[in-house]
Amino acid sequence: MNQTAPLRQPIGTLLVIGVIVLASSFALTADEPWQAALSRMPLEPGTHELTRSNCVAVMFRAFRADPVVKALIFMPGATDEMYMFHRVNATLTNSSPSLMDAVAALTNQTFIRVAFRPPFVLLHSGEDSLEPLITVESPKALAHVKHAGILPRLLSDDRDWDYIQPILRRLISADIRPWLYSIDSWHFYRHSLSAWNLTAWETLEAVSLAGKTTMTIRRNGIFSLPRDQIIFAPDRRVGELPKLDKFPR
Repeated sequence: MNQTAPLRQPIGTLLVIGVIVLASSFALTADEPWQAALSRMPLEPGTHELTRSNCVAVMFRAFRADPVVKALIFMPGATDEMYMFHRVNATLTNSSPSLMDAVAALTNQTFIRVAFRPPFVLLHSGEDSLEPLITVESPKALAHVKHAGILPRLLSDDRDWDYIQPILRRLISADIRPWLYSIDSWHFYRHSLSAWNLTAWETLEAVSLAGKTTMTIRRNGIFSLPRDQIIFAPDRRVGELPKLDKFPR
């Protein structure tokens, strides 16, 4: 009876296949997804519900420093769902829920959505623009920002511009506008974000996304000396209009 001889791969082909498998395995471990990072961050014991009164604080307390996810940002559309429309009430069914479980509960049970814009996890609604609107008028000023320091910690739970502006000024040593107590910041959204180890550039992006502001980077001369300016202004872009069953009270 004739038998078919087993197929034999050339040694060179087997080596190539082995290298591809090893490279794929390394990529999976080196490029860790944001979901896995948040899954390692436990919520406080006894947390079974997320409401407009506890949601941001509970999730910010759980958020830890991580090389994949460096900031957790509640964008204005998400905070509107909580504080204006009063539509955030999500139940956690896990006995020991993680921050990822909280994100899943919000996105499954409320109008809040989630997006990963490395290195930020953005909790948002359809009215939010997920890319900051940035105008660079001076490459030298931009280079200064890129070479500024690292901000080890930024925690802002529903804080206004007068809290954020001094942090940026100390980090970048630039003229950050609007100035403190300026009426030009009255139409900024309040900032809700928790971040660890952001570069100066990442900090500016995170603040712009959290406050729904545009950003212009320029260099002006003051007393014949060059001075970097970073100017924030309200972002007038409009996304989806929120759907309302009734006008919120």
